[in-house]
Amino acid sequence: MNFDRKAVRSALKGWLAAILVITGCAVVSAPAGAASFQPLEIVTKNGVQVFSVEMATTEEEKQTGLMYRKELADGKGMLFDFNPEQEISMWMKNTYVSLDMIFIGANGRILRIAENTEPLSTRIISSKGPARAVLEVVAGTAQKYGIRPGDRVGHPLFGSK
Repeated sequence: MNFDRKAVRSALKGWLAAILVITGCAVVSAPAGAASFQPLEIVTKNGVQVFSVEMATTEEEKQTGLMYRKELADGKGMLFDFNPEQEISMWMKNTYVSLDMIFIGANGRILRIAENTEPLSTRIISSKGPARAVLEVVAGTAQKYGIRPGDRVGHPLFGSK
């Protein structure tokens, strides 16, 4: 039996390359723990502002939040679900980006906004009353879009859009 070593080697290289490409694509397209983004709307006096938010629903996701991230794009954010409604305490430990923290009641109304939070601070930031969720967006967002307490948030978490 005669084997053409060049042909066998070429075929093996081709298969190996195909396996690496397939494996590489799988890793790139579906990293472990990849966040899914959902639309969220805030109805203000100036109009409707739409955000794309990551959901933090598990204890681990809520504890980690936006820690260790070096940037957060305008229009992006993270929505923390603290069901049932309760007094919420947050901090900025290991968070490098200044944020606006928007505390939201179970009815979807904004209760309080902590603007321009201090990066890396362990100072407690409280909802100052029962809240269902917290939306974290890049600092200056509330000012930029005229977001105020009493504005309505549209998202399935609050029984709307």
